[in-house]
Amino acid sequence: VQLVESGGGLVQAGGSLRLSCVASGSITSVNFMGWYRQAPGKQRELVAEITRGTTTNYSDSVKGRFTISTDNAKNTVYLQMNNLKPEDTAVYYCNAEVWFDQYGTGSTWHGWGQGTQVTVSS
Repeated sequence: VQLVESGGGLVQAGGSLRLSCVASGSITSVNFMGWYRQAPGKQRELVAEITRGTTTNYSDSVKGRFTISTDNAKNTVYLQMNNLKPEDTAVYYCNAEVWFDQYGTGSTWHGWGQGTQVTVSS
């Protein structure tokens, strides 16, 4: 199983970006997918997560500005980020737990993508 993120970049404060993360492999179902971020000198923190494509959870710092969603058919999670602030600058990582087929037996996998840089200028 592999997670590949895309969509990061440089944007001015108040602007928007949309991140995407595709999970590939012999995936049979997704338990949860989410986004974390890590700014320089800080610990990695949860941004948003979605469980079984329905239940969402957001950090207080992004509520009302960011929206997480999934395309279950594509095993893809999106993070729509609006009204971006300089403090949103960080490397954003996709995180997921999935069931996959391994030699005819179901197994779970939990892992991270490689990260995508989001930079918000003031």
